[in-house]
Amino acid sequence: MIGVREETLAQHGAVSEPVVVEMAIGALKAARADFAVAISGIAGPDGGSEEKPVGTVWFAFASVSGEGITRRECFSGDRESVRRQATTYALQTLWQQFL
Repeated sequence: MIGVREETLAQHGAVSEPVVVEMAIGALKAARADFAVAISGIAGPDGGSEEKPVGTVWFAFASVSGEGITRRECFSGDRESVRRQATTYALQTLWQQFL
């Protein structure tokens, strides 16, 4: 994953706040963009756990000005529905918080 340290992945797992933060910062730098969004989640149907059930999604939003936020959401539905909801949530949050 872009800009994610192996230690962060090993310690926290791919679906975690520290990983999406590093992803967003890495994407911001790599793209030389004003804003970046990173998303990591468990869309299902398998792969969930008690701590991270299917539908769990972490988001990180970063801006070139240094502003950033993270969010954890849990969506319901099948794999495609979770992915669609996560995409919609990311775009709405980016618009509401940064634009």
